[in-house]
Amino acid sequence: METTSAQTRRSGSFDPGSLTASARDDKREAADGVRNDGRCRTASAQDDTCAPAVAFEHVTKRFGDAVAVNDVDLAIEEGAFVAIIGSSGCGKTTLLKMVNALVMPDEGEVLVHGQATSSVDPIELRRTVGYAIQGSVLFPHLSVEQNIAYVPTLLNKRDRRRTEAAVEKWMDIIGLPRDIMDRYPAELSGGQVQRVGIARALAASPDILLADEPFSAVDAITRSSLQDEIKRIHRQTGITVLFVTHDIDEALDLGDKVLVMEAGRAVQFAPPCEILRSPATEFVDRLVSRKQSVYAR
Repeated sequence: METTSAQTRRSGSFDPGSLTASARDDKREAADGVRNDGRCRTASAQDDTCAPAVAFEHVTKRFGDAVAVNDVDLAIEEGAFVAIIGSSGCGKTTLLKMVNALVMPDEGEVLVHGQATSSVDPIELRRTVGYAIQGSVLFPHLSVEQNIAYVPTLLNKRDRRRTEAAVEKWMDIIGLPRDIMDRYPAELSGGQVQRVGIARALAASPDILLADEPFSAVDAITRSSLQDEIKRIHRQTGITVLFVTHDIDEALDLGDKVLVMEAGRAVQFAPPCEILRSPATEFVDRLVSRKQSVYAR
């Protein structure tokens, strides 16, 4: 029997029963801000299993002669928190950008909820995928409230109160005081900028959050606080998180699975305890060696 993803790739069409349904959920739930289901939205009520949140099927991406991502083949379950780590230039960010179709693979397919990104309207796709990046680049001419409300405003064009409710709820969840709503990015601390960036990425209640080293530009105390907050948000919402970091401590602390990349390849994808007890390559062993005494018990 042909799979949904195979049918999608062959027909080149977008199945409105999958991502579009999720986008409609976003429109209805943008004001509420928090999803509590954590369920697969692509499987029917009769299915015992559901499509992974994200699947990379033998994905390769080149930039000129350089191979950024090399034959990555793995699946990420709904509700997982996957920390992605590796040396600079190993393909972490490229892999992340392929999930929301900012970068397209040269070979293989990237599937989001069973739908190939090559066959999906990228605008509809990005309504289901939040994106928080290093430095959380905010719109400098917009206030905190306007930055967070940017996507919900597009979704709730005729319902300002729903947008206001989404902004207020996510400010509370992220830990932003209401008295900074009218401030502009230049008037915020580094930690506040990062929190606003995360709130903006989550304000439309996406299914998936992509985070590309979002805490790298803040001090150690603020970073620790933000790590606690994103873990709490993950537990509270059940959202699927792909979190890129260069810090092995952060990867092991945050991820329920850790993806280690080296020279564009996924060299190990496993829970933190397995990464520490049974490193798959010499590179992984070097990466985690200083943590062995703490975790490998």
